[in-house]
Amino acid sequence: MTTRGPGDRPPRRERPARDGNAPKSRGPGPKDRAGGGAGRSEAPPPRRDEPGLATRRFAVDILSNVLDDGRPLDQVLDHRASMPTWRALEPADRSLVRAIVSTTLRRLGLVDDALKQMMKRPLPNKALRVRQILRVGAAQLLFMGIPDHAAVSLATELADRDRETRPWKALVNGVLRSLARSRDEVLAAQDATRLVTPLWLWRDWSETWGEEAARAFAAAHMVEPALDLTVKSDAAGWAEKLGGMVLPTGSVRLVPHGAITEMAGFEDGEWWIQDAAAALPARLLGDVAGKAVADLCAAPGGKTAQLAAAGAKVTAVDLSPHRLDRLKQNLGRLRLTNVETLAADLETWTPKTPFDAVLLDAPCSATGTLRRNPDVGRLKKAAQVEELAELQHRLAARAAAWVKPGGLLVYCTCSLQKAEGEDQIARFLAEHPGFERVPVTAAEIGGLETAITPEGDLRTRPDMLANDDPRLAGLDGFFAARLRRIA
Repeated sequence: MTTRGPGDRPPRRERPARDGNAPKSRGPGPKDRAGGGAGRSEAPPPRRDEPGLATRRFAVDILSNVLDDGRPLDQVLDHRASMPTWRALEPADRSLVRAIVSTTLRRLGLVDDALKQMMKRPLPNKALRVRQILRVGAAQLLFMGIPDHAAVSLATELADRDRETRPWKALVNGVLRSLARSRDEVLAAQDATRLVTPLWLWRDWSETWGEEAARAFAAAHMVEPALDLTVKSDAAGWAEKLGGMVLPTGSVRLVPHGAITEMAGFEDGEWWIQDAAAALPARLLGDVAGKAVADLCAAPGGKTAQLAAAGAKVTAVDLSPHRLDRLKQNLGRLRLTNVETLAADLETWTPKTPFDAVLLDAPCSATGTLRRNPDVGRLKKAAQVEELAELQHRLAARAAAWVKPGGLLVYCTCSLQKAEGEDQIARFLAEHPGFERVPVTAAEIGGLETAITPEGDLRTRPDMLANDDPRLAGLDGFFAARLRRIA
């Protein structure tokens, strides 16, 4: 076992952890020499966490929840937010945890490839937590600029603190030290834009969009994206106040600094977070002032807010009461009151009267959101896309019956899979002769002609909206089609 020297200690800048989870002493302490009785002993005080250890422990826990238990990252983080041990961390430490987790997930293929090169044989299936400790350490060494000694020593100490992982302590130390020495050679030899994309997505995207596009998607997914805001009014004014820029589509884009809740305009409800691509489908309904509009699968509510702010009488329907609660909280902050919310299953629910317009943001694989949700590609599989496509088909057929003659139906998904977009609309139109496509025009979407398919539908991609700063480039992958019920 390698012994750490003074030069291997983590940097003093990191704050001591306050999670209160330091394990109890693992053995008897020194004998009492003060005359307290033969055979009596006094246990040493609990081992104190080294600075930075709690952040790495949380990162490992979160990755285990996501990659081993299959839980979406946003759900895991929501749960963590209610834990006293999480709240006890300094804000900077919570930010570090999120950065480690995001970087590990975003570049997981590269991390795993690098670790594989350092190991003579793969870890057994039972060593799940050891794998996450190695991933956390490797992500810091390869991509985060954390000092080598801090990344290695904290990972080694983390393995030592858990009875389950303690037998692997020497392996963790040795593998990460080897990686630190070989880092430059490993990175130079990797095919980054291939490895960063899960194999099932790489195959689909290469076949659908071509390998050049698949590599462009991957390059965009490796970059932490900027923050996009939809503002109620005066986009240029808010861009100036917040240090951002106005995109051609009208969204405000910026690289955030500090807590979002502390940004100007948040408390006053002047804007909400919404990717620029996600803001486009609602605009395809045109002038909705005074019209009855259904927003189906409405949570988290960005499109609902758009419609309400434009003067529509909105009925927002979602399967999840919890997600609807979040939607209502957001609408309250935004001071938008002309919305009726309803928790219902669209496969069994039927409205009392039809609507002037219906927006169906159908449940999907969300592969278009990998820039913002790097866990998606690891949690979803090709078979699930097929299942979701059948659900989308059923929901689109039901939503079609709820549109008044002459009214509009906008179908959209945040997916880069044609099975959930272009193929759905081709099937829908073949089965519903009472509907016709209303082609999207460039003027409606900020002049983005390249985002209009030959058929006239909307298709945004991660490699659109180029910018010299990669953080300010790109769009989520979205598909939207506008259909009119023929009177």
